[in-house]
Amino acid sequence: MPLDKMLSANRVACHMPCTSKKRALEALAELIASSVPTLNAEDLFSQLINRERLGSTGIGAGIAIPHCRFATGGASICAVMTLEQAIDFEAVDNQPVDVIFAMLVPEDADNDHLQNLAALAEALQIKQYPNTLRQAQTSHDLFDAATKPFVN
Repeated sequence: MPLDKMLSANRVACHMPCTSKKRALEALAELIASSVPTLNAEDLFSQLINRERLGSTGIGAGIAIPHCRFATGGASICAVMTLEQAIDFEAVDNQPVDVIFAMLVPEDADNDHLQNLAALAEALQIKQYPNTLRQAQTSHDLFDAATKPFVN
């Protein structure tokens, strides 16, 4: 499923004032849960933290893609936020993170979610894409920048 189908404008936040990985994951959980009333922010935060304990989802170049399986009602869900200040995310390159995508996949999802994650990671490795995300000044601009490469 393309990113433009998993991400909605109400799951985007620009220039969030998060000062730690924990706070960033809390903010993502709250952002997602506020847009999907059937999801519980505390449960989601717990799942995201548990996934991080397996290994950092910081993929390098200032980018992280926290992800987990969750009771989403069968849909893959994505959120994105940029941070006011880059934070330590224990990324593979030890660089601080300022662009974070979160991806939730249904608990019973097959390997399609891995393809979604791989497509997102691949797009984020193209320097122009994350730079465009970082230049967004509003959440609306960030949504447009995030989805544009995926719209057919």
